[in-house]
Amino acid sequence: MNWSWLQELLSGVNKYSTAFGRIWLSVVFVFRFLVYVVAAEQVWSDDQRDFECNTRQPGCSNVCYDHFFPVSHIRLWALQLILVTCPALLVVMHVAYRKAKQRKRQEVEGKNCRQLYPDLGKKQGGLWWTYLLSLVFKVAVDMTFLYIFHRLYTNFNLPRVVRCTEAPCPNTVDCFIARPTEKKLFTYFMVATAILCILLSLCEMTYLVANRSSVGLSKAP
Repeated sequence: MNWSWLQELLSGVNKYSTAFGRIWLSVVFVFRFLVYVVAAEQVWSDDQRDFECNTRQPGCSNVCYDHFFPVSHIRLWALQLILVTCPALLVVMHVAYRKAKQRKRQEVEGKNCRQLYPDLGKKQGGLWWTYLLSLVFKVAVDMTFLYIFHRLYTNFNLPRVVRCTEAPCPNTVDCFIARPTEKKLFTYFMVATAILCILLSLCEMTYLVANRSSVGLSKAP
């Protein structure tokens, strides 16, 4: 999968972020995106191929694999990364809208027209709400995927042996997961970084609301 678009998107929105937002972007890019591309995809490349059960019954291994792994970890992480970075696109589009509106005004009134947005990167008015909603969406996405992982894989655990009784298996069979310890460590790492991103987004939301409130109080008569 070509992830260059994600890198360009994150670097583009970085200049409109607060300090918390820049830390969030660094965590996503270094500890989630790069770890996913460099290591995680390789760790899960053999998950179905090397999932073995102690029976030769045709179809048993495939059915048991689908029962214990209804959705691949790696595909869920890919979807999570895509969805959690999509709100950044909303911020970039909002700023692009501001620039287009300012450019159109200049074409009509000339270069000396009044600047609608003196600081295009400053979070004011609608852009402030867009940025805040993007933070809410990011937190919701990460929390939703953590819940999905917890429901699909209890306590994010990957046992060495799982017992399967699904048809067409002739009886209770033992199935063995490839490299379970390595996969468990990567699962815990990805969960930890997702929790860190949630905390950073919550801190940024608190900072934005507190800063907006303090500015409003300072302007009050």
